[in-house]
Order: sequence, then C-alpha cells, then structure tokens
Amino acid sequence: MRLRLILPTVEPNSFTPPTQCPDAKCQGRHLRRHQTVTKPLRDTRYPTVTAQRYQCLRCRRTFRVYPQGVSRDQTSQRVKGIAVMLYLLGLSYGAVALALEALGLSLCKSRVYDAVQAAAQRVPDLKRDAVLQARRTPAVGADLTSVKCGGQWLPLGVSVDAVNGFVLTIDALDGAAADTLRDWLAPIAEAVDAQLLVTDEADAFKRVAKEVGVTQQVCKSHVVRNTDALIAELTDAIAQDDGSLATIGVTRQQALTDLTDLARLIRSRQPSEETAVARLHQRYLRAAPPGKDQRATLAYRLRLLFLDRWNLWRELTRYRTWRGPHGETVDGTNNATERAIGWWVKERYRPMRAYKRVQSAVNVSRLLAWCGNHLTTAGPTSPASSPNRPRSRAALCLTLRP
Repeated sequence: MRLRLILPTVEPNSFTPPTQCPDAKCQGRHLRRHQTVTKPLRDTRYPTVTAQRYQCLRCRRTFRVYPQGVSRDQTSQRVKGIAVMLYLLGLSYGAVALALEALGLSLCKSRVYDAVQAAAQRVPDLKRDAVLQARRTPAVGADLTSVKCGGQWLPLGVSVDAVNGFVLTIDALDGAAADTLRDWLAPIAEAVDAQLLVTDEADAFKRVAKEVGVTQQVCKSHVVRNTDALIAELTDAIAQDDGSLATIGVTRQQALTDLTDLARLIRSRQPSEETAVARLHQRYLRAAPPGKDQRATLAYRLRLLFLDRWNLWRELTRYRTWRGPHGETVDGTNNATERAIGWWVKERYRPMRAYKRVQSAVNVSRLLAWCGNHLTTAGPTSPASSPNRPRSRAALCLTLRP
C-alpha cells in the first residue's frame, strides 16, 4: 500500500497576529497583547501549548489566539486528521476511537464522527450549486450507484471529467427517472461547458442528453457485454426454432451468421459500418410484433436487437471522430465514472452495514473523491493530467487544514 499523507501540523510558536476585533459589532483595529496562558492539548507530541490573549482597545473585549494546528477545542488538528485518515481507510468510528486510545490519544467515537463531517464540510464542494467554478471540460461522464441509508437504498449520482477522470460532483438523488437525471446533469453540463455526455446505454440517459442539448457517447464496454449476452441467449433460442424465422424467409443458418456478424461489428465499431448493421435489421423487418398476452417470437426478438444496435451506432462510435476544442479525446468507455464509484463510494461503503444519515453518505463520498482528485501532482485542469496516467487505488492524499 502506498500512502501519501499530508496531515495538519502543530507549531506551538507559530502565531498569526489578529488584525481586528472578532466581534462583528465592533471590528476595532487597535489591539494589544494582554496575556499568555497555558492550554492543555490532546496531541501526539505536545501535552500543552501556550495561547495569546489579546484585548480590543475599542470595546475592551479579550479573546484568544492559538498557534498553528490548535483551535479552541481540546484536540489538535493533527489528531483529528489522524482520526479522519483512519476512518477513510476503512475503520468504523468506534474502531478509530479504540486505535487512538491504543496510541495514548483520547477521542470518543462521537468526536471522530464530528471530525469526519467537519473535514468534509471544509473541502471544496463537489455538488451542483458550486460545480467547480474554475473547471471547464468538453466531456462529462455520469452514472448512478446506491448505498443503504437508514434502511432504504439511496441513489447517488456521480459525474466526472471524462477526459482526465477527475470527479466533478457527488449528489444524493430522488431516483433514476429521466426528469431527475436531467435536473441533476443539466446544471453540471452548463457549468463546465460540456459538449459530450458519456454514459451507459440506459434509455433515461439518452433522453437526458437530447434534452440537455449535448451529444452522447454510450459506453462501448457496456454495449459489448450486453450484446454478447443477448447473442448467446438468441443462439440458444435458434437451436429451438419456434418457426418464426421460416415465416419471414430466413434460415436458421442465416440467423446464426447474422448474429456472428453483429458480434464482429460490435467489436470493430467503425462509423462506416452503420449501413452493415442496418442491412442486418432490414432482413427481419417482416417479423410481426406479439399480440396481446403473447410472447415475442424469435424473429421479432432478432429484429429488435438489430434495430436497437442500428439506432445506437452513432452514439457507440462517436469517440472515433469526436474531438474537443483543444484536441481532447475520450476512449469510448465510462470507466472513469465506474472507477470513481468503486474507489470513492463503494470501497469505503463495503465494510459498513449502512449509513444512518443521507448527508453522511454524501459527505464521506465527497471527501474521499476530493482526496482522490489530488492523488496526482498535476492539477485537475492541467494538460499534464491524462486518463491513462497510472493512479494507485491504495494511494490517498489527505489534506486537512483548520
């Protein structure tokens, strides 16, 4: 395991002198150092530190200034950072408290919970109403996952920069309906100036892309897997021919050849092969749809498969020709979103029974994703970032500042 940890430090002699009174009604600028006092501290190195008391000469109020890494809390930022680190690495709140106790640090599991939630609130937001204001990307990847929260399954929407894999947003959603997805994705696409939406082949995402006004790339990996499964199922059905193929003048051997051709085409995925897929569909145009309370015939199922892949062909092969305004490309998969879900949502969730609060599920996922965005030295908008750049799944860069 490779860990890259940047934890808060405690500097007992490093003070930042105040410039004005903290009282919002006063805000006087004439201050004097009034007193130096000793403060007990829970820390890995310093049992006590000194705090400086200042007095406002205008309102006569006194207040404390603490050294770097120390606040009015009894626990240092460094210990809180260690607690957050242990939690993100998979320990429960109670287990983190026990681990800290073994190290001679007293922090109950409720305070560990508070530290994790506070850390999540301090990182830059990964949510719709603050969609990375300085970030622009021509391609956005999106997908849904779910975690159990309070006994119910909670849908989470994850969107990423499809060019370099950085997470854009993680949001709790009301469901997977097209209207919900549109309301979630439309502000994101507009905020980052997206031209391309990379998703799986769910019909809801197709509708969203059309309504939002962006072109779509359907994940080639999803399509290949689903097509292979359907071809295997239909191949078995051809062996038990129900007679519908003869009705439209297609032999069993011809149907098997067509399925073999489709399997080949779905792997080559050249834009020019759209007409070849169309010809496969046209051979089955005479297959009649089922009547009420009837099952679809084999011929009609073949017709639907070839029709669906023909309709999908341009969205499936768009990555072959699509280029962003600065020459950006995508690889035709939604792997960037799948990795974000697996690394920053599911891997932490896997050892848990469930979340208790919706905000906790969102906060922890956002915090992990934000840490993951900083695994590489190149910034999220830097040209040095690349979707093929190696990223260690075990690496974690944790920056927690007061």
